[in-house]
Amino acid sequence: METYAMLTLFDPFADFYRTVPARRRGPVNDGYLRPAVDIHERPEAYEILAELPGVSPDNVSVNVEKNVLTLQAERQDAQESTDESTGFRHVERFRGTFRRSFTLPETVDADAIDAKLADGVLRVTLPKRDAPGARKIAVHAA
Repeated sequence: METYAMLTLFDPFADFYRTVPARRRGPVNDGYLRPAVDIHERPEAYEILAELPGVSPDNVSVNVEKNVLTLQAERQDAQESTDESTGFRHVERFRGTFRRSFTLPETVDADAIDAKLADGVLRVTLPKRDAPGARKIAVHAA
C-alpha cells in the first residue's frame, strides 16, 4: 500500500471565511490579499503557481520554517500620489502586502526549494526527497 503526502494550504481563518457571506468579505477573498494559487504534484516535485501581477522580485519573499512554506509579497504602485496630476478617476488595483502559508509534506526537500517570478506568476518548485527503499537486513550468527 502506498502512502501519499499532500501539500496543504494553511489557513487559520478558514472557518471564519465559511461563516461570513462572500459579499461581506471584501477584498480578502476576491484575489487581492489572497492571489490565486495553483498546486501541482509531479512524480519528482510539487509546484506552486501564484499570480502576482505588478510585483517586483525584490518585493517577494519565500521562507520555510518548521515545515511551513510562506509566500509573502508587496505590490507597490508607481503612482502613489493622490494629487490631480495622476489623472486617476477610479482605482481598483490593489496596493499592499499579502501572505500565504502552506504545510509541507515530509517528502519535500526543503533545502532544494526554488522560486522564480516571471510574467506576473511566482513559480515555487518543491523537489521531493527520494523515498528510502525497502531492503533486507542480513542476520548473522552470534
